[in-house]
Amino acid sequence: MLSQDDIKRALTAVKYPGFSRDIVSFGLIKDISTANGAISVAIQLTSPNPDAAGQIKAEAEQILKRLPGGSHAIVEIRQPTTGQAETGKSFANQTKVPGVKRVIAIASGKGGVGKSTCSVNLACALNHLGAKVGLLDCDIYGPSIPLMMGVYERPTVSNDERLVPPIAHGVKVMSIGLLLNDDQPVIWRGPMVTKTIQQFLLAVEWGDLDFLLVDLPPGTGDAQLSLCQTVPLDGGVIISTPQEASLGVVRKGISMFNKVNVPILGIVENMSYFTAPNGDRVEIFGHGGGKEESARQNVPFLGEIPIFTEIREGGDRGMPIVVSTPNHAAGKAFIQIADGLRKKLK
Repeated sequence: MLSQDDIKRALTAVKYPGFSRDIVSFGLIKDISTANGAISVAIQLTSPNPDAAGQIKAEAEQILKRLPGGSHAIVEIRQPTTGQAETGKSFANQTKVPGVKRVIAIASGKGGVGKSTCSVNLACALNHLGAKVGLLDCDIYGPSIPLMMGVYERPTVSNDERLVPPIAHGVKVMSIGLLLNDDQPVIWRGPMVTKTIQQFLLAVEWGDLDFLLVDLPPGTGDAQLSLCQTVPLDGGVIISTPQEASLGVVRKGISMFNKVNVPILGIVENMSYFTAPNGDRVEIFGHGGGKEESARQNVPFLGEIPIFTEIREGGDRGMPIVVSTPNHAAGKAFIQIADGLRKKLK
């Protein structure tokens, strides 16, 4: 007998028209029932577009009828009225970043967990693995990516008046920090932050990229919402440390992504342990919390990053450890996680 999970897996073959993501990962499947040899599925769309509804209904019915016992398949499409759809910005209003195949958000529920350090090293690790990568710093109030990537030159402007990002370690980099004078603070309200993030995504000459990694500020505020409303995200990566104080806020980050239909690619446990000079493993912040939380939240655990002085030193001098010493234990950990992400998104 078919289970609801079996039916959901089959429906992942149905892409939302115009997008590379499927209707299951967008969270559109609302009700599934099987009774008396019939399969019934309700799909809730956020757009009133009748053409999209017709295409999804036809493809879903065709796939369900191929399943055992699916000869009687009923697909109900639910749509809002035009007024309802316009009251909120749904993913149907998003715009793809030209030339970019995958957009991945790197997020954390709180500060101080090493999210930006993970972002720069994962970007460089993907480049190390042969991918074409861009890195966008969306922390408008506290940009740290330029320092960690060793980028100090301002972006240039193309003939069609688009910003051309500088390149560091093979990665294209954009940050508000590249447009400000040294130590100049950003004192903006939310709408300015939103507009800037939109411009960084759509008014920058990113070119052809396999991955655009977006380093988000801590929390679930304007920057996170602006990103989710502006472009279709292929997934979010949550950075945490092992202790409960960090994991408690991680749950809020996961909940935020779930509410805006962004799939969680997994959790990375940073600062997982320290290796003492005598070889002893010291778990300063506890250990295993990230893996346990992944199991509780039913999301993948991508891996753990140990504490090494070399990671901090690399960030301070603009030379990520993946670039300077990829064979270092920390470099290998970042490359392994990046490889897992790459395979997951193929």
